[in-house]
Amino acid sequence: MKNREKIKQQMRKRHKHRIRKKIFGTPERPRLVVSRGNRNITAHLVDDVSNRTLCMVSSVAGAYKAIKESTSGKLEVSKQIGLDVAKLAQKQNIIKVVFDRNGCKYQGRVKMVAEGAREGGLEF
Repeated sequence: MKNREKIKQQMRKRHKHRIRKKIFGTPERPRLVVSRGNRNITAHLVDDVSNRTLCMVSSVAGAYKAIKESTSGKLEVSKQIGLDVAKLAQKQNIIKVVFDRNGCKYQGRVKMVAEGAREGGLEF
């Protein structure tokens, strides 16, 4: 069983490196990175030219705990994370971003973050 998990981690790492070769964030069009764990999800806007994070939203914050318990859980929190990242980006006059799914499949919570960001006004 442990061997299967190790293989999955290695495959995800390969996908991540393959994607990162092609994706690059600039100050005008930063990279929207989605990091997914078993319990939490985070979204960062990263400028790769100056190697800095422009803004970050995480479900670890207490505001998302109420959403997680009251509604359909992690999916609704993920969508809210996308909406909040879009708000922070628009405050910094950022409309276009490059989406980086960080080696994860584009389904479930990662997809919900992307949909929330699109609803919030980001283009990618």
